[in-house]
Amino acid sequence: MEPRIDLMANELGAKIAKRIYNVSLAIEQSPLPKATQDLVMLRASQINGCGFCVDFHSKDAAAAGESAVRLNLVAAWRESTVFTEAERAALALAEEGTRLADAHQGVSDETWAQVRKHYDDDQIVALVSVVAMINASNRLGVIVRNQGGSYEPGMFTSMSS
Repeated sequence: MEPRIDLMANELGAKIAKRIYNVSLAIEQSPLPKATQDLVMLRASQINGCGFCVDFHSKDAAAAGESAVRLNLVAAWRESTVFTEAERAALALAEEGTRLADAHQGVSDETWAQVRKHYDDDQIVALVSVVAMINASNRLGVIVRNQGGSYEPGMFTSMSS
């Protein structure tokens, strides 16, 4: 399966990607733990079937020191013992926020209560934003068929500003 278009080779596509990247920098600099951000982005990318995004976020998380065990268990986080209660709340929000069309009420009150229990307002804003932004990125990647496997950690750092 070949990519349909190289968004980065298109002037408008590159402009949009740069802005998405800059939003991600604001989220990354938030008080939400980076490990939680990485786990959420990986889980949403798995659900959405974005090979490039799974490649990107698993490699970035590993480069930041995340363990292979935790990365391998993200897809089965409910059936594992390696995530904190706060991370479980974030992963539940990521799943429910990613699968909005599957649930008539979107994010459940139970999940929201768990998120409120573990995170302050700034962290919640970052968490909700990271779920929204990774879903937008996943959709771009899936629609144009970006392939996983070629990402190298840090390769997009020159996009900021």
